[in-house]
Amino acid sequence: MNDMKDRQEGFERKFVLDEEQRFRAVARRNKLLGLWAAEKLGKSGAEADAYAKEVINSDFEEAGDHDVFRKIRKDFDAAGVAQSDHQIRRTMEELMATAVEQIRNA
Repeated sequence: MNDMKDRQEGFERKFVLDEEQRFRAVARRNKLLGLWAAEKLGKSGAEADAYAKEVINSDFEEAGDHDVFRKIRKDFDAAGVAQSDHQIRRTMEELMATAVEQIRNA
């Protein structure tokens, strides 16, 4: 009976760890995405860092990536930055892979 309880606790610990790493990877991806978008918007230095924080915070509006995408899309449209929806989403995917790799190697 203890073996089953130990096994269940092991699965629960792994689930918690996986979710924590996923949260960290998404936050890292959003920072990288914010810095990428800031560059496209002509921002640098402290202004780029502040914009990256805005992108990170935009992810708390709703579940999923839609809120982050909407922020970038809206800001690009307002500034006249020519990036298609596909380009933005592809960059989000590429930066997620980069973020996951960075979290693993940290």
